[in-house]
Amino acid sequence: MHMSVKFGPAGVPLSCKGRTIVEGMDDIIALGLETMEVQTVRMIQPQHFDQYWQAGVLANKTGFEMNIHGPYYSELLGNRVELGRSLAKIEATLQAARTINARHITLHTGHYGASGRGREANEHVANIFAGVVERLETIWHDDDDEFPVFPWIKNGTPSKIGVETSGRQDLWGSLDEVLEVVNHVEGTVPVLNIAHIHARGHGSMRTSEDYGELFDQVRETIGTKEFYCHFSGVDHRSGNAQFYTQIKKSDLNFEPLAEFIVEDGGWLDITLISDSPLLEHDAMYMLQSIEKSRHKQIERKAREDRRRALAAQTGASVEDLAAREAEQAALRAGGDVPSVQEDITPAPQESKSETEKAIESTEEASTEPSKKAKDASSDDVFDFDEDDDDLF
Repeated sequence: MHMSVKFGPAGVPLSCKGRTIVEGMDDIIALGLETMEVQTVRMIQPQHFDQYWQAGVLANKTGFEMNIHGPYYSELLGNRVELGRSLAKIEATLQAARTINARHITLHTGHYGASGRGREANEHVANIFAGVVERLETIWHDDDDEFPVFPWIKNGTPSKIGVETSGRQDLWGSLDEVLEVVNHVEGTVPVLNIAHIHARGHGSMRTSEDYGELFDQVRETIGTKEFYCHFSGVDHRSGNAQFYTQIKKSDLNFEPLAEFIVEDGGWLDITLISDSPLLEHDAMYMLQSIEKSRHKQIERKAREDRRRALAAQTGASVEDLAAREAEQAALRAGGDVPSVQEDITPAPQESKSETEKAIESTEEASTEPSKKAKDASSDDVFDFDEDDDDLF
């Protein structure tokens, strides 16, 4: 089974000296990451068109996975005026997605409308997203296109429309609601925002088993092996996300997800976007966590193989050998011999890599801005004119 995991930041890296998408991509590739999610756009202004298609060409040449995030403030269940404004913003995102060769377009739904939760709201959302998918098909396969030079448009498939899980009780987008809609609308995929799922579930994502249940539920409901996820720390109260934090400052840890991916995720094809205020640094931290989990798994398997070989030679049982190893490890450490028969061979202390040092130095200096503050620091190419609330 081949597992594929890609990591990248939600926006141009903080460490990037330039602010264009292409410069951001160069920096991300240099860090050993493989994807990014370009943040919200209002419209493609002619002076910015160049950097969009340059990004598309680069993504197409290098196999870099481009993605894009639609408007943060969206009211798809609102009145006619609110819906019209939201769809106008989404139109700009669809146009940009095609130009930069985006694989996924992440969209928010917004507050529950007059009908509240339930079947009527879900059907309404499904109809709107079916219309968005249809519109994207039209844009992607425009016969009057003046730019048929983009090979990804001529020969490729349109972006997937991502329906994001929300992080607040008053916003449409529980996991069940998202899966229900995606199941009924071809061309859509769920965007699993783990921080939102964790917050909305009052801190529900704690163990690797929690992730096993999450991915199994998605696989059983919509039958996919491909997952598009967002991850960051999150400050949450009463089932509502307040703001994103760096991963290490949250009760949402990445290690259990890393453990699940390495131990049980052989079937997964997963893209993980860092929403953390530390953007690329936390994307690197996630990448390192996966590597550490892989090393642990390899070490454990090697020990098990060694024990089995010894057991075959000496006639002792594998369990006895494990207990004896644990005793010896405890004696070496000068501690008490544990009564529990478990393998506690201490892992060698690794020297810190440059990346880890860089991450730590950034963490020292970092406060915990809200996601809004992070977005404001992005290139103003992507700013909306009006004051958009950052809605979870």
